[in-house]
Amino acid sequence: MMMFSAVYPASVHGSPAIASAAEMSPAGSSDQERIVDAVRHVRPSVVSLVVTVNGTRTEAADPFAQMFGGQNGPSEPQQFEERASGSGFVYNKQGLIVTNAHVVPQGTTSVVVVFANGDHIPGKVFSSDPGADLALVKVDNYAKLPAPVEFEDSSKLDAGQWAIAIGEPFELKESVTVGVVSGFNRDEPIQGDNGETHLFRGMLQTSAPINPGNSGGPLVDDAGRVIGVNQSTESPQAGAQGIGFAIPANIVQTVAAQLENSQGQTLDAKSTGTGVAYLGVGLSALSSSVRTQISYPENDGNGVVIAQIPPNGPAAKADLSPGDVIQKIDGKAVATPDDVMKEVKSRKPGQTASLQVWSNGTKKLVLVPLGEQPADVYMEQQTR
Repeated sequence: MMMFSAVYPASVHGSPAIASAAEMSPAGSSDQERIVDAVRHVRPSVVSLVVTVNGTRTEAADPFAQMFGGQNGPSEPQQFEERASGSGFVYNKQGLIVTNAHVVPQGTTSVVVVFANGDHIPGKVFSSDPGADLALVKVDNYAKLPAPVEFEDSSKLDAGQWAIAIGEPFELKESVTVGVVSGFNRDEPIQGDNGETHLFRGMLQTSAPINPGNSGGPLVDDAGRVIGVNQSTESPQAGAQGIGFAIPANIVQTVAAQLENSQGQTLDAKSTGTGVAYLGVGLSALSSSVRTQISYPENDGNGVVIAQIPPNGPAAKADLSPGDVIQKIDGKAVATPDDVMKEVKSRKPGQTASLQVWSNGTKKLVLVPLGEQPADVYMEQQTR
């Protein structure tokens, strides 16, 4: 199970003053010298964030029953107010700071930005994209704002090169961990406080330890350039060691540019992260026994039977029922469940599909606005 790397609760401590960005060691220096210089170079631009959040999350309806009966008991939404600690870094000279969206979630009521020199400056959530798990926090009129970070082209990274995570794990300010770039294009499902699972695609994998509180901090190379934003870690309870994930720098820059022009907005809030169109039906082949069971005439040709309709999905909101037979999608005949899935996936979430359906002896046309495939459904299909 994947875990976000934020920590609750938070407390604020002072820290020694840090000098401005240092000069980098020349080429040919030892690995240790380059790593030390990289940290010195970028550390002044790394901040910790102390966030107060009022929100809702899913918790066990009966904690005692869950304790003795396993993790599958009933759950219900619970209101909460907490203080969160996370990390971030200076993005531009206008006072914008990059962090993870889950560090400053919906319901954030206050943000204090703690700079490396110990200054505590009030901030505000400027814009957020939970679908990408990135957000911008803004500080105004801070005369001592450090220099913005520099980004590396994450498409040019190699497995095995140095990766340095900087942030505030477990409220240990300005902590540094070192590893390597371990892999690319990882798809990682993560369950949020609301109980919903979101899929983050194209993630950068690193062996640099990423602990609670590191979320939103930079992952940098040995030249002090940002190669990613620390986001999550594989749960140690699952036996994982040295498996952390960061949002690649190229994605960060693209999303941050959109967020710069989206002040006060929350983008992509309801996305599951899969980007795959979803009809929301369980399908079955139209076998001879099924034809007999539902009294489907032979002269009506082929089709695909709707075996079940999960609640709250697109099909559940349309004029469809179990036992209906999908004959065509946008005028194209379908004969197998794979045909239906192929047609649906060739479209985008939000598009409307026109289904020709046989239902209890009557043919009808049903318009279904397609949703976005849930993360758990997507991951299950990837393992088949």
